[in-house]
Amino acid sequence: MAPGAMNQWTHSLSDAQPVPYWLDDPGRPRPEPALTTSETCDLLVVGGGYSGLWTALIAKERDPRRDVVLVEGREAGWAASGRNGGFCAASLTHGLPNGLTRWPDEIHTLQQLGTRNLDAIEAAVARHSIDCDFERTGEIDVATEPYQARELREWHEETTRRGLAEGVEYLDADAVREQVNSPTFQAGLWDRRGVAMLNPAKLAWGLKRACLALGVRVHEHTPALDLKPYGAGMSVRTPYGRIRARRVALGTNIFPSLVRRVRSYTVPVYDYALMTEPLTDDQLASIGWKNRQGLGDSANQFHYFRLSADNRILWGGYDAIYPYGGRVRAEYDDRPETYAKLAGHFFTCFPQLEGVRFSHAWGGAIDTCSRFSAFFGTAHQGKVAYAAGYTGLGVGATRFGAEVMLDLLAGERTERTELQMVRRKPLPFPPEPFAWTGIALTKWSLARADAQGGRRNLWLRTMDRLGLGFDS
Repeated sequence: MAPGAMNQWTHSLSDAQPVPYWLDDPGRPRPEPALTTSETCDLLVVGGGYSGLWTALIAKERDPRRDVVLVEGREAGWAASGRNGGFCAASLTHGLPNGLTRWPDEIHTLQQLGTRNLDAIEAAVARHSIDCDFERTGEIDVATEPYQARELREWHEETTRRGLAEGVEYLDADAVREQVNSPTFQAGLWDRRGVAMLNPAKLAWGLKRACLALGVRVHEHTPALDLKPYGAGMSVRTPYGRIRARRVALGTNIFPSLVRRVRSYTVPVYDYALMTEPLTDDQLASIGWKNRQGLGDSANQFHYFRLSADNRILWGGYDAIYPYGGRVRAEYDDRPETYAKLAGHFFTCFPQLEGVRFSHAWGGAIDTCSRFSAFFGTAHQGKVAYAAGYTGLGVGATRFGAEVMLDLLAGERTERTELQMVRRKPLPFPPEPFAWTGIALTKWSLARADAQGGRRNLWLRTMDRLGLGFDS
């Protein structure tokens, strides 16, 4: 990397605001008042991200008479739900390869449930008039190395044989560059219907508005401090009182679960993203991208990128960071050395955009579990349910998780609760220093595999055999 090039790339960051682009919005709604009294309800939902918001909304849609309270420690959508890339995928398993490896016997069911879930999100956005720039444009997985192009073609052939490639098209180098013009693209798989693009913060805010319209009592700046049995139900303490509820649903993402035994199943991994200024018509024409798909490259340490409604490019991923001890701290949200690396990668992918500047640069924690897709469970004799571990693919899957939690709280046997994916837990992470050492070794091995034609070393092959193989 030439020093002059690095200076140019870092100069593109000189005006970048260290805040998530989506949350930097003058239309951001005012928070609902904090809870300052003790309350009772049928269902208490803890957490105002997608997981909690979908749970509260669907609970009222299932039974409008149910008294539902939602509490959020800060503001709805302020954390992962408001700062992600806005890829709303049908996959419930963090992609078909992960799902096929872990649950081969029920993968067709999981695929069908995922498609129905994405359809239901699209319908809810329309039904509740949620203005979140929802575009069902699909996503292209692109190859930037010859071995990746070969693997994409082989994967498409295999999934076609298995009846799992409906709506997915293989693109050779010319075809993928006709969609999006980058000299680095060598092939692609276009999933035409399985992913939607949206504004993640506006989705969260729209879900909050829909909850309020249906009668959910929402209290922001109201952290839940502890959880204890109380009579036939549960009691949750807040700074100004207690909430007594018949049932409790926990959607607290990476933040410490009120069910202590759940905490070892997730670790925080920090992900970072850049957002450009709006592209001019000439700049947009130079890269094509007329169909506005989401994109992600096929490396272990991958990038994800997409167009916003006002034709900015969001460019994120690659440099996943695990902090020693698994602590979630605000100072980890900003990482200039990662921003510089991402800027360099951006201009390698799109050299024709030389001179474009970045307006925003931000990061935040993702709740990662060892199987890289959500897990579920109950506590306190079925009076508490939880869902966590979405590992960066929760924009769509959290709605499914909300349905699972409500099924579990109702004690119902449904198609969802009978899934092995729902009935089994991932392996917990070990204590420090073993967690940090293992994650650091894995990250080093993944980077080495990317540099050596995808060849996985002994450590990665061992992790694969244990069901712990993963990418960034």
